[in-house]
Amino acid sequence: MYTASFAFFEALWDAGVTHCFVNLGSDHPSIIEAIVKGQNEKQGAFPRIITCPNEMVALSMADGYARLTNKPQCVIVHVDVGTQGLGAAVHNASCGRAPVLIFAGLSPYTIEGEYRGSRTEYIHWIQDVPDQKQIVAQYCRYSGEIKRGRNVKQLVNRALSFATSEPRGPVYLLGAREAMEEDIEPYELDQAVWGPAELGGLTAKQLDFVAETLVTAKEPLLITGYSGRNHKAVDALVELANTVKGLRVLDTGGSDMCFPANHPAWLGLRYGVDEAIRKADVILLVDVDVPWIPTQCKPKAGAKVIHIDVDPLKQQMPVFYINAIARYRADAETAMTQIAGHIKATMHDRISTPAFETRWTDMQAAHKEKLSIIASLAKPASDGKTFGCSYLISRVRAACPPDTIFAVEAVTNTAFVADQIQATLPGTWINCGGGGLGWSGGGALGIKLATDAQHGGSNKGKFVCQIVGDGTYLFSVPGSVYWIAQRYNIPVLVIVLNNQGWNAPRKSLELVHPHGLGSKVDNRALNISFAPTPDYAGIAKAASGGECWAGSAGTVEELARLLPEAVEAVRGGRCAVLEGQLEGPQGK
Repeated sequence: MYTASFAFFEALWDAGVTHCFVNLGSDHPSIIEAIVKGQNEKQGAFPRIITCPNEMVALSMADGYARLTNKPQCVIVHVDVGTQGLGAAVHNASCGRAPVLIFAGLSPYTIEGEYRGSRTEYIHWIQDVPDQKQIVAQYCRYSGEIKRGRNVKQLVNRALSFATSEPRGPVYLLGAREAMEEDIEPYELDQAVWGPAELGGLTAKQLDFVAETLVTAKEPLLITGYSGRNHKAVDALVELANTVKGLRVLDTGGSDMCFPANHPAWLGLRYGVDEAIRKADVILLVDVDVPWIPTQCKPKAGAKVIHIDVDPLKQQMPVFYINAIARYRADAETAMTQIAGHIKATMHDRISTPAFETRWTDMQAAHKEKLSIIASLAKPASDGKTFGCSYLISRVRAACPPDTIFAVEAVTNTAFVADQIQATLPGTWINCGGGGLGWSGGGALGIKLATDAQHGGSNKGKFVCQIVGDGTYLFSVPGSVYWIAQRYNIPVLVIVLNNQGWNAPRKSLELVHPHGLGSKVDNRALNISFAPTPDYAGIAKAASGGECWAGSAGTVEELARLLPEAVEAVRGGRCAVLEGQLEGPQGK
């Protein structure tokens, strides 16, 4: 048989989708048949199927894979409950601009055997909902239904065109059993005519304005958030910072490695609060969602703001505005390359003055001082035995290979982690970009799958280290994550930051009620404490059938002994989960 379901998988493969992360159900008989047929007949020219016992993990894996490679991947779930099981992962893929295609079945729409695929089970009545697409449609760039089999490939490619066009993101297709069971004639599409709508750069007028504004600035600042998704954009930002000496670069997204820490313009990662924002007279925003938080920090009066973004209007945010004097929808790499080239070609004399050289010297000195302060924090606690986040991550950074890819979901500790990691290579820092905690469990596995595929096989890719808070670790569905890691031989190093609970809610409380009742009680009274804490590493070991390396370190001595063991386990092909017991209830 050549069914719509089999054509669906052919369409995925032809469009460059190499993996399907699946959680199958009663709406998938034709999907399952097509998988078996493809595996028997296609001789490797067929998506690799990864079984995922939880939908959140499935989509997080596809998200991680797509985030590293910028190539879309597929998730297959079932009907309404399977779609709901995607949970926060849909939000993450949307906010994180991950190109993924989600396919879900529908309950059969015929009852009496009118077509192959008609209802055969009790659950088909219970799972028949009025509008299944609406469960996730507001998070998706496109949602549509496969109603008949003969144009299934066109619908797959249309969905992928949306997924891969900026702003990238998830798309959702669904099809009832009758439609997916339909026998059709084999056919192919010309993939050359299917693809994303590409962004361009700045116009000549826009280019003149941005260049002039930057060159005349006294305290220029560039704020970014996810420009590093395109790895070539990192070099473009570096070239601009080298050209306009004194231009500093601040990351307020923490989504990707956007600018290297070894460059003197690097200000690190801070979530919308930094003194550079208050001082700048010109601020260039490049692919950023939240450049500052006005109730906490904002530019001074008269500062000129220019916003260059794949989505400067933030069309999926009902409330968003920035007092920018110009907004341009453009590709970051192209625009930054244009600006740097234009300034060097037409303003060389203006940027070659002693004033610019002095700014460069001052910036180098400030950068050196910043690195010194960061290094001073990477020491044990005052008792000399226990440790905080900065010391732990400094040891992890030293123990991992230089080109390690870090999948980070550290929440309140993210800035400390970023300071110690000091990423310099494009693609070596990846965070979900959204607020749906639990991304990094599946995300790290997807990243490791992707880097192994890029380098020719299992565990041949780059070393991957996941850094995750204790509460977020539980959100990631570790029972599924570490079963998958063992089943498919996906070794990652996992560092769990155990600060005994959720500290983000305390921070939120104290920002609004700094002297309220909640500020006077401990985390247990606020219902955000995990004491006594679970055995985080033990959960992973149990889920992997005892194969995962598991350890817990609460002292400097324990960390020095266990961390090298964990790294070697990963090098040898096993997952390793090391819990770091941070000093103090706040993990400071």
